[in-house]
Amino acid sequence: MKKPDRTAAGDAFAAFSISVIRLAAHLGSEGDALAKPSGQTSARWQVLAAAGHATMSVAEIGRILGLARQGVQRIADILEAEGLVRYEENPVHRRAKLLVLTPEGEATLHDIQIRQAVWADALGAEFGTGDLRTATELLARVLDGLARPKGKASR
Repeated sequence: MKKPDRTAAGDAFAAFSISVIRLAAHLGSEGDALAKPSGQTSARWQVLAAAGHATMSVAEIGRILGLARQGVQRIADILEAEGLVRYEENPVHRRAKLLVLTPEGEATLHDIQIRQAVWADALGAEFGTGDLRTATELLARVLDGLARPKGKASR
């Protein structure tokens, strides 16, 4: 079967997409390595960081991280069992409790963030502030484009 023809822009986007997928795998592995000394995983760290950033429900954390609510709920329940987060009443929504870091959760998150800062500083110096900001702007545009509703004709 013959591959469908693509434009040069389509080829470039496909190559970009593959690079982002590979990058995500590397970032997941690096995140696991950074979180492991604190007894955590990259996924748990993401939920801790979201809860530390702002008081949100599990569903809100899922939306921000681009993850299914059920997966975030499973992780949040594990973190609660470990004493790193607690659920609080949500004045806006009775059933959707808010996820809040405990002092132990704050300490765990801080410990991971110290290791992440050293790692990020080293890689940031290697690639340069300007190039990284340009890449971040492009990724933000791509994410915005992918989040826009598409008509049936565009698929």
